[in-house]
Amino acid sequence: MDAAVVVAGAGVTSAGPVYAAAVCAGAAAWLTVGQDRGVRRARLLLAGATVHEPAAAPPWERWLAWLRVRARPEWWCLAVALMVAAMGRSVVPLVLGALGMPLMGRALRGRERRRAREARADAVIALCGALAAEVRAGRQPGVALQTAVGCAEGESGLGEAETAVLAAARFGGDVPGALRDAAREPGADGLLGLAACWRVAVDSGGGLAAGLARLESALRSERDQRADLRVRLSTARSTAVLLAGLPVVGVLMGTGLGADPLRVLLHTPAGLGCLLIGGSLEGLGLWWAVRIMRRAERR
Repeated sequence: MDAAVVVAGAGVTSAGPVYAAAVCAGAAAWLTVGQDRGVRRARLLLAGATVHEPAAAPPWERWLAWLRVRARPEWWCLAVALMVAAMGRSVVPLVLGALGMPLMGRALRGRERRRAREARADAVIALCGALAAEVRAGRQPGVALQTAVGCAEGESGLGEAETAVLAAARFGGDVPGALRDAAREPGADGLLGLAACWRVAVDSGGGLAAGLARLESALRSERDQRADLRVRLSTARSTAVLLAGLPVVGVLMGTGLGADPLRVLLHTPAGLGCLLIGGSLEGLGLWWAVRIMRRAERR
């Protein structure tokens, strides 16, 4: 009898850790499930909709997203050349597309630089207006310049020299010299006028607000003249683009009529000669038209 009791007690003692481990595991599972249910309940209450797991995007959507982020605009030149090469069964369009990619990239970068230059010029005009308003409000020129630059949203017109200009204005440095350094950036020519106004106001005690007002008016008038000239030149630009696209329209019309112009242009000596001479003349004509328009804009 005693032996049986001892054996039973030993069995209970040895099974105790197992029971404790099982209880701990069950508690952990219950807490996890309960927390997951609580999170789901909170999502349902806050969102007011059924919780759905995000589905994986199809491969073609991921490829298009990567293409939109990584691909450069000039790559379309090669894509069009690849399509034309497949239609005409020739490698000549691929060669022309590869040669046209650097030209397209250069044109796009030039347009981006022109937009950045115009944006900086607009920022300089806004800076002159804000600085004139701060000076009229009674602030000292250095404090007014810091406030005007701080109130500028994004581009202040000073570019990389903004820190040097603000430091000169705060600690009594050579503000006109710092402004002249900042005017070396494309589109920041108006800062030369700002530096001159600052120099006159400091040396002779002239009214800085009046000079800034006249400077802002002159810069705005110059910008409006450039915009008006660009509008007047848009007709010539559109005409040049239309004339440049007429050969493509002719090829499409010939393909629609069943003449197969791609075969003639890409697989015959006469067609290759016409393609080379015509492409050279068209490129020369576009270059000449763009040169005339840019010279008119500069003047």
